[in-house]
Parts: sequence; structure tokens; C-alpha cells
Amino acid sequence: MSTPHLEFEKDIAELEAQIARLQAMARKQGLEAGRELRVLERRLEALRLEAYRNLTPVERVQLARHPKRPYALDYIEGAFTDFVELHGDRLFRDDEAVVGGWARLEGRTVMVIGHQKGRDMKQNLRRNFGMPHPEGYRKALRLMRLAEKFGHPIVTLIDTPGAYPGIGAEERGQGEAIAMNLREMARLRVPTVAVVIGEGGSGGALALGVADRVLMLENATYSVISPEGCAAILWKTNAAKDKAAEAMKITAADLAALGVIDEVVPEPLGGAHTDPAQAVANLRAAVARHVAELERLSPEERRRRRWEKYERMGVWREEPAAVAP
Repeated sequence: MSTPHLEFEKDIAELEAQIARLQAMARKQGLEAGRELRVLERRLEALRLEAYRNLTPVERVQLARHPKRPYALDYIEGAFTDFVELHGDRLFRDDEAVVGGWARLEGRTVMVIGHQKGRDMKQNLRRNFGMPHPEGYRKALRLMRLAEKFGHPIVTLIDTPGAYPGIGAEERGQGEAIAMNLREMARLRVPTVAVVIGEGGSGGALALGVADRVLMLENATYSVISPEGCAAILWKTNAAKDKAAEAMKITAADLAALGVIDEVVPEPLGGAHTDPAQAVANLRAAVARHVAELERLSPEERRRRRWEKYERMGVWREEPAAVAP
């Protein structure tokens, strides 16, 4: 099955199709088309470079949501070894929108936890489109506490549109489950590294994101609301999603400049889905490096730096009281 092209990749797709037709015609008729193919391939390479090195925020949103993009289990399978998945929150049920368990990262035992989406409708129904219920966050917290008990680092892989907003989730304490994770992650004594691998949506993402180091893949996004949702609220039309994406500063480069994240992990040209093996290798190297750096600090120093990191975010400004006329 061919990889679906996004709207901004239309010119690239047309040139790829032209090259494929020329190759097929040359094979069928026994013709030599090497020179023509080289010209087209050079043009295609230049077009790709121009397109992917000048992506707008909304185009990065499209790449973050790409249906062929590697998901948490793809990274766990490729970047970690000896993964043993653990299930259930011990309170209600197992939420398959969150996966986690023990694994090894370059020989080091870690607890890895991530949001998991599905590839087709059947899988997405099973994974709830990567939107956890409260029990998913409670499972994640249970695994974090287990890692804390045995003194092993925690790695989280963030990729969700947001926490599931259904009635049942609200009845079972969605807000409380997310808030509990925020508080407890801030208190952890073991090293924690979070990586936004796709969509980092609202509190559903932040519930796995209060870490010592927060990394983002180059074409991932991290925001309090989707560009479409922001446009609908502020501009009253979905057509303003480009403007919203630009204003919200949701890209890895923007968030690194603002100090919200600690590192941008590069992706293969065209996005992680174009070369999953390279994307996995990039993530593995970055996470292993940060875990090793954090392990050299004492638990007290890690917690102190973690608190200071989040206290530095944002600016408080008090407006002078209005003077009555």
C-alpha cells in the first residue's frame, strides 16, 4: 500500500507519479530513460527540500497526524528491547489507549509508557483513537510508582489528540486522574524523560509530560487545543486554523525557543513515516543520552531542577488597579 500524500505534498506526488510512469514505460518498451529519470529525480529532490524545510505550523500538524507515522509501540519495538507489557489500573479496567511496561534501553532497565493509536478502524476502536479514559492515566501512574519503587528511569511517549471527553470518563474522574498524574510526576525521585512523538493534545498529553526532560520530534505538535478548536472558538470558523496554528506556537521549534521543551529530535526528510528506522534511531539516541545525564544527578537535585524548570514557564504580570474617576 502506498503512503498517502498530504495536501501540501500535491506537487511532490505528481512528480513521483511522473517518474513512476516513465520507469514503467521504459521497462515495458525496453527503452533507456536514465538521463530523463535523473533530471526528474533531481527536480524531485529539490522540491522535497524546499517543501519540508519551509513547513508552516499547520503543515506540521498534518505530519504529526499522518496515518503512517510511527506510534508508541513502533518506537518501543524498535528503540527498546525485552519489553514486558503490564496491564490494568487495579481499579476499573485496562485502557488500551495507554501502553506501558518494563523494557531495556541500551542495557538499562526503564519503565516505558505511551499513548497508542490504531492503524485502522478496528484498531482505533480498540485504542479509542489514542484518547485515554481515566483508567489509562491511573494505569500510567501505577507503572510510574512501580518504577519509583525499584529505582528505574521512566520514559513516556506522548501522542494523543487529548483525553477522552465522554460521559463515562467524566463520571470516573477524568480531571482528577490527570491532576493526580501532574502532581505525582512532579514528585518522582527517579529520572523522567518525555517525548512528544506525534500529537501532544491538552491535559491528555500533559498527564504523561511533567518530566525532567521533555523532547519533541521535529514534526510533532504540543498545545492546549487543536488549531481547529482554537479557530472555532476565537475566529468562529474552521477556515482560520492556519492563523490559529501560527498564533499558538505549537511546533517543536517554537516551543524550544520558549523553553517549554528541552530538545528537538530530528526526523527524516518528509517526516518520521518516510524512514521509520531512522526516526527510531534518532529517538533512541536522544532518550538514552538524557537518561544517562539525569542518572548522574542525585534524586534531590533532579526534583529541585524539575520544580525550577516548570516554575520558570510563563510570566506573571499584575496590572495596576484602575483609578476611579
